[in-house]
Amino acid sequence: MTSGFLEDASFNQSPAFGNVDLFRADKPLSEAAARYGLDLAALSACGKDYGSAETLDLGRVANENPPKLRTMDGKGDRIDLVEFHPAYHALMVKSIGWGIHSSAHDGSDPAGPMTSRAVRLYLATQAESGHLCPVTMTHACIGALQAEPALLEKWRSKILSRRYDPRPLPWWEKDGVTLGMGMTERQGGTDVRANITEARTVGDHVEISGHKWFMSAPMCDAFLVLAQGGDGLTCYLMPRYRPDGRQNGLRFQRLKDKLGNKSNASSEVEFHSAYAERVGPEGAGVRTIIEMVNLTRLDCAIASAGQMRFGLSQALNHIRNRSVFQRRLADQPAMRAVTADLALELEAQVALVFRLAHAVDKGEAAYARLLTPAVKFLVCKSTPQVVYESLECLGGNGYVEDLPMARLYREAPLNAIWEGSGNVMALDVLRAAARQPDAALETVASLARLASQAFDVRPLVSALERTLKSPDAERRVRFLCEGLARIAALAALAEANSPFASLYGETRLDGLRLTQFGTADLGAAETALMDRALAA
Repeated sequence: MTSGFLEDASFNQSPAFGNVDLFRADKPLSEAAARYGLDLAALSACGKDYGSAETLDLGRVANENPPKLRTMDGKGDRIDLVEFHPAYHALMVKSIGWGIHSSAHDGSDPAGPMTSRAVRLYLATQAESGHLCPVTMTHACIGALQAEPALLEKWRSKILSRRYDPRPLPWWEKDGVTLGMGMTERQGGTDVRANITEARTVGDHVEISGHKWFMSAPMCDAFLVLAQGGDGLTCYLMPRYRPDGRQNGLRFQRLKDKLGNKSNASSEVEFHSAYAERVGPEGAGVRTIIEMVNLTRLDCAIASAGQMRFGLSQALNHIRNRSVFQRRLADQPAMRAVTADLALELEAQVALVFRLAHAVDKGEAAYARLLTPAVKFLVCKSTPQVVYESLECLGGNGYVEDLPMARLYREAPLNAIWEGSGNVMALDVLRAAARQPDAALETVASLARLASQAFDVRPLVSALERTLKSPDAERRVRFLCEGLARIAALAALAEANSPFASLYGETRLDGLRLTQFGTADLGAAETALMDRALAA
C-alpha cells in the first residue's frame, strides 16, 4: 500500500522534454529543408544541440536571472554596463558559434544562405528567445550598412566572426562584435519621422544628442540609430567607444521591466554628444534602415513559428504520456481534435515562413516585399493563441513557472509588436501594393494559381480585390493582410505537394471568415461598440 503522499504519485507523469533532435522530430521543418536542398546532417546536429536538456535548461536559468544595469561604479564614474548571467553568455556562445548572426552573409551556406540560417534560428528560439535579439540585429545590420560600403568593410570581419566576445572594450580590440538598433523615441513611437534626436556635423563624423525610448541589447558594440541631420532624418552607426578609445556618450537610464523576454535587456538611453558615422544618404534614414528592418521582420516570423512549434511539442509530449479516465489523452477525441488542428496550422505556417526565406535567397523581390509584412502579421499574431491552446493541453501544469509553457506564453506576443505591430504591418502591405501595383497584382495572381490547386480561392481573391479598390481599404486593411497571408500559406503547401493543403483551405478559407481581430466588417456598429465599451 502507498501512503498517498506526493512522492507516491510519480506514475502517470509525462517525462521532461529534452535530449530531442528538434530538427528531425519536426517533419514540416525537415521536409522544407530537404525541399530547398539544405545540409540536413548539419541542421540535425544543430537540432540536437538546441534540443539537449542542458541547453533547454540554460533558457530557464537565463530568464530566472535577468540582466542588471550598473550606471556607475562605486566612485560615481559612469560605466553604463549591463551584467548578464553566465547562462545568457552560454547561449550567446552557442548561437554565435552556429553563425545565426553571420551565415547568411559569409558564404558558408551556398545552397540557401537565408533559408539555412532561418532553420537554425527557428531551432534556437525553441531553447530561448531573448538572447536572439542581438543575434538577429547583428545579422540584419548588414542590410543597412550596405548603403555605406566603406563603413561596412571596416566592420565586416568583426561582425561575421563566430567568436562571442562580451568584454566591454572598443570594437577593434574585440574578437567579434554584436550590433543593435535604436529607432523609436518617447514622443513618437512608430512615427520615427517625429524624432527629435539631432545630429551635428563635427569634421568627418557627427555628434548626436537626444534619446531612444526602446533600445534593445544595450551591451552591443554599436547601434544603428535615427536622428535628424541637416537634410532630415538620417541613419547613423554609433559605437560604444569613440575612435580614441574613450567611452562614447551613451547614458543608459534604465532597463525595461517587460512582460516576458526577461533574459534580454531593453533600455532607455540618452545620447550626450555621442560620436557616430552616417550610413546612407542624409535625409534617407528610413529608406536606409528599412533594409535592416525587413530582415528583422522576417526573423520575427521565423522565431514565432519556432515558438509555436515548441509549445505544440510540449503539448504532444504531455498528452502521449498522460492518461485520464483509463485512456491516454492523445487517444481522446476532443484532445486529438485540438492538437491536430494546431498541427495543421503549423504545417501551413512553417511552409510559409521558409517559402519566404527561400524567396529572399532567390531574389524574388516582389514576393518578398509584399509578403514579408503579411507573413509577419499572420504568424506572429497567431502565436499567442497557438501557445495558449498548447498550454491548456497541460492543464494546471502549463500555468506554473516550473515548466516552460508559462515563460513561452509571456514571450508569445512580443514578435507581433516589435519591428512593427499588426496595423503597421497591414498598412505596409497596402503601401507595397500602391507603390508597385502591377508587381503586387502579379504576385497575388501567381499565389492564387498555386493555391487553387488545393482549394478554390477565387471568392477570397475577388473580395480582396474589391476591398483594395474601395474607399474603405485602410479600415479593412487587416482583412487584406490576413487574406493575402492565408492564400500565400495555402500556396506554399500546394507548392510543397502537402497532403494537408486542401484541408487547410477548407478549414481556414471557406466562407471568407478570417481569424484575427480587425478582419471582420462591422460597418456602422464600430462607433457604438467602442462607445459602449468605455463610455466617454
